[in-house]
Amino acid sequence: MTAERNPSPHARAAHHLVRAAVLAPSLHNSQPWLFACFDGALLLYADYRRRLQLCDPYGRQLMISCGAALFNLRLAMRHLGFRPVIHLFPDVGTPWLLARVEWGAYARVTPDAELMHQALRRRHTHRGPFSAARVPTSLMEAFARHAHAEGVQLVALEDTAARGRLSRIVHEAEARERRVPGFGAELLRWARPFGDDRGDGVPAEACVFHPDCVALAGRDFTGLTRRRATARPRETWPARTGLMVVLATPHDTRQDWLRTGQALQRVLLCAAGHGFTAGFHTQPLEFADLRALVRSLTPSGQHPQMVLRLGRIGWQVRTPRRSLAEVLPRDGAAPAGAGHPA
Repeated sequence: MTAERNPSPHARAAHHLVRAAVLAPSLHNSQPWLFACFDGALLLYADYRRRLQLCDPYGRQLMISCGAALFNLRLAMRHLGFRPVIHLFPDVGTPWLLARVEWGAYARVTPDAELMHQALRRRHTHRGPFSAARVPTSLMEAFARHAHAEGVQLVALEDTAARGRLSRIVHEAEARERRVPGFGAELLRWARPFGDDRGDGVPAEACVFHPDCVALAGRDFTGLTRRRATARPRETWPARTGLMVVLATPHDTRQDWLRTGQALQRVLLCAAGHGFTAGFHTQPLEFADLRALVRSLTPSGQHPQMVLRLGRIGWQVRTPRRSLAEVLPRDGAAPAGAGHPA
């Protein structure tokens, strides 16, 4: 599929959609997506050049990231008063083309959708303890409904035994990754020092807490655990880990991964709209044996796709984003060299 060379009549609206789409979360803030205009529609591509080869050898987390971007794009179109028409994997000859989004009929935006749209810029990832505030039961139920709307099951781990088991699984996964130099090197390629102005990666400003300060081990972007003086946290807050959640799907295909990303973003934006945020702990899903252990925590044995925790904090650090010109070619041409699934 070749994108048109001339800007479409919807060029300005397309810019609005893409600016919303790129606010999605992604593994190590790698932002593995590209866009193009085609015949009035917007195309979403996976950029496999940004896949993390060790953490994500099959591109599962890359697809989830792109699914989150796709949901943002859908949401932005609804905000403009139109119902998006989505065609997933529209060209079998171009497997990295994930979706074609067309302008559908006019439709009044719903209060739920407007709340999520307003939360787009408030959503962010937190790498530290939450406040003592608990997620209300009514909000947990809303999270489950949002995930179910995309065909994904949300499992909230409230039982002490289940939380303890997940904590041990995440710690084992993180310990493995810290022992393997390749994982550390891959992590450092996306770590950004204080004051760095690059448009991707995880800035040091977002990593002010020790990665082991809560019950679920975090990734060590700043190298604290590699130094003797800071190998262990000075203070821990296991009770402020937040609500532990697993997102799971009946199958484990690219379609499931893309659905998971859309469900994830729905949950995150619903949370942000009510003053809650999330931290991600997907390390055990990067090892087959540990992923099987996480799977045993889901009631119906579904395939775990995301591990996260939700809670409330009083401040936020935004991660950077690449410029519009980097993700949407100025002339509307289809992205070149986006790579392909390995």
